[in-house]
Amino acid sequence: MLEKKDIRNITQEELINFLKQYNLPNFRAKQVIEWLWKKRAVNFNEMTSLSLDIRELLDKNFYINPVSIHKAERSNDGTIKYSLKLSDNNLIEGVLIPSKKRLTACVSSQVGCSLSCVFCATGTLKLSRNLKYSEIYDQAFILNEEAKQNFGRPLSNIVFMGMGEPLLNYDNLLKSIDLICTETGLAMSPKRITVSTAGIAKIIKKLADDKIKFNLAISLHTANNEKRDSIMPINKSINLTELQDSIKYFYDKTGTRVTYEYILFNDVNDSIDDAKELMSFCKISPCKVNLIEYNTIESIPFTKSTNKKTADFMSFLNERNIIVNLRKSKGKDINAACGQLVNKLK
Repeated sequence: MLEKKDIRNITQEELINFLKQYNLPNFRAKQVIEWLWKKRAVNFNEMTSLSLDIRELLDKNFYINPVSIHKAERSNDGTIKYSLKLSDNNLIEGVLIPSKKRLTACVSSQVGCSLSCVFCATGTLKLSRNLKYSEIYDQAFILNEEAKQNFGRPLSNIVFMGMGEPLLNYDNLLKSIDLICTETGLAMSPKRITVSTAGIAKIIKKLADDKIKFNLAISLHTANNEKRDSIMPINKSINLTELQDSIKYFYDKTGTRVTYEYILFNDVNDSIDDAKELMSFCKISPCKVNLIEYNTIESIPFTKSTNKKTADFMSFLNERNIIVNLRKSKGKDINAACGQLVNKLK
C-alpha cells in the first residue's frame, strides 16, 4: 500500500520532481505551492486551477494536515484567544491583540514548554513536541484571516510569545518565518516579526550567524543571577554573563537592537536596586526595555508591582536615557495575557 506524505513538509524541488514523473510542467508545482500557502487549501479538491486528474494524483500520494480553530473566546478589551487543534489532536493557543495602531498575533512554537519558568502558566505544562513549520505558519494565516474578519484589517505584527521556547525549535521557526515573509505566504516584512526567547545563548549567536532580519526579544525579568536562578531555571545553566556575551555578539553582527522583557513582580524585582542592575545589564548594546504588568495566575504565588514602584522604576531608567515602555496587559479576563496560556479552552 502506498504511504502518503505530508505535502507541506516536502520541498519545492521534491514536488517538481514528483510531477515530472507524470510529465507535468514546472508551473504546476508553482500552482500547487500557491494553493498550499497563499490560499491555504485544506484539501486537494479546492485546487480548482488544476485538472481533476492532477488533483486525484496529488490526493493519492499526499495529504494535508491543516490546523483548525477549536474554540475562541473574546475579552472585554477586544482581545481574542484561540484554541487551535493540530492533526494529532494536541491543542495550542494563539492570541489576536488589537490596538489603535497595531493588530498583533501572538503565536506558539511548541506544544507545552520545557523551561518551567515559575511565574508562567505555560511552564506548568510538560513539553509534548515541537510544532512543524507548517503548523506555525497555519497559526499566522488563521489569525490573519480572523483579523480581517473581526477587525477589517490584516495583521500588522506577529510575536512569537505564545507557548514554548522558539529557539528550541530553531529550524521550524526559521522556515515558518521565511514562509510568512515570502510572496507565496503572507508577504509580511520580517521587521514586523518579533521572536522572544528566555535566553538560549548559543542559539542567539546562531541567529546572528544566520543573518536573521526579524526582531529579538529577551525574557529577562531580572538582571540578578541569584534571583533569575529562582524564577527561571534556565539561568542555572546559561547565566547572565553568558547571555550578555551572546547579546553583544548578536548586536555586533546584525546591528539590530534587542528588547528586554521585564515583568514587574511585587517585592521580587521591582526595587531601585533592581533597576540599577538592569541599567548595568543594558549597557552592553543599544536596547529598549518593555516593562510588563504581571498577570495573576491561579496557584502561582506572585503579585504585580504597585503603581508607585512601577512609576519609580520607569523614571529611574528614563532619567538614564534607557528607552522604556510599560506594556498594559490585554486579555487578562480570558487568560490570554502574557504568561497565561495554558490550554484552558478545551
